[in-house]
Amino acid sequence: MNRGVTFQTAPFTPAVKWLLIVNVAVWFVFQVILERFLHFPFTSIFSLYPGKVLFEFQIWQLGSYMFLHSMQVTHILFNMLMLWFFGAELEQRWGTKFFVFYYLFCGIGAAILYCVGVWGYALATGSQTGLIVPVIGASGAVFGLLLAQGLIFGDRVVYFFMLFPMKTRWFVALMGVIQFASMMTSSVSGGEVAYLAHLGGLAAGFICLKGKDFMDRNEWKRRQKAKGKGRNLRLVVDNEKDDKPPKYWN
Repeated sequence: MNRGVTFQTAPFTPAVKWLLIVNVAVWFVFQVILERFLHFPFTSIFSLYPGKVLFEFQIWQLGSYMFLHSMQVTHILFNMLMLWFFGAELEQRWGTKFFVFYYLFCGIGAAILYCVGVWGYALATGSQTGLIVPVIGASGAVFGLLLAQGLIFGDRVVYFFMLFPMKTRWFVALMGVIQFASMMTSSVSGGEVAYLAHLGGLAAGFICLKGKDFMDRNEWKRRQKAKGKGRNLRLVVDNEKDDKPPKYWN
């Protein structure tokens, strides 16, 4: 009997599987084949241009950009691996419906915060660069998944750079600090990396989970109040698991 260390891989849950398929299909069919070889301007239409969103109201870019990636294979490979590693366990815990909502909320929220941030930077400095440089990639949504991992599985140990053990919550905090420091030393648009969008994904994820927690607690209080009003009419004891308010992270 082998008593060595076993490695458990993340399952391919339904939403994660389809998100992987859609992202890879969009990249390969529309960006690699139609655009690179047939010269159809797919990326320029669906990338996130903050100036076009703010002043030309091309608001579809707030969601479409997260399904596009650069021609560097490592860009889509890294994002899809992170989507799989971080997303599958979250989908199992939350269910597919809320997981998809959370993923899209983080991606769109990251885009909105990015647009507002580069607009503010343009007003403060007079530099229009951030408004005209396109942003693509699922990183904003992936950073939202990373935040959820840190909040829910905060005591789990991960290895930073495959060498240094630390709890997941501190790993997420460190990644946030690194993104902020990188943005401050490279400008808001971040050069080739949109660090502000990464921070936007973290912020959007926190807002979404806080909002869900608030609504669930209000619903729990409403049920408790209704139960109290009808207590004198009940013939049996209700032993359901609603004696404590729900919470979407530990």
